[in-house]
Amino acid sequence: MSTHATHGFDVETLRRGIEADTAAPLVSLYAPDAEVRIVDRYDQPSRPKVLRGRDEIAEMLDDVYSRDMSHRLARCVVQGDQVAFTEECAYPDGVRVLAESMLSLRNGEIVEQTTVQAWDE
Repeated sequence: MSTHATHGFDVETLRRGIEADTAAPLVSLYAPDAEVRIVDRYDQPSRPKVLRGRDEIAEMLDDVYSRDMSHRLARCVVQGDQVAFTEECAYPDGVRVLAESMLSLRNGEIVEQTTVQAWDE
């Protein structure tokens, strides 16, 4: 398995996007027509939250990155135009969030993402 995909998308590019202080670096990795599906305690597999287009994705990520929390890329595998990664997030009060994601790339941009996230309850 390779850690590099075509067109400049690689583990370090994703790490810089996820671990940045604002959402902008991460948002820039999405294609204009990207689609993100999120499954969690509120959005079950039969009715995931679906965000269509970079603007909707940016709105959600801007909200997430405005919160007082840390984001860390824990694991990542890039194989061709497919990416799998684990993101660990933590709030100052100790609440943790774990997110597992699968991405599809086109020309080095994220075009599809499915994320399953679990929160401390």
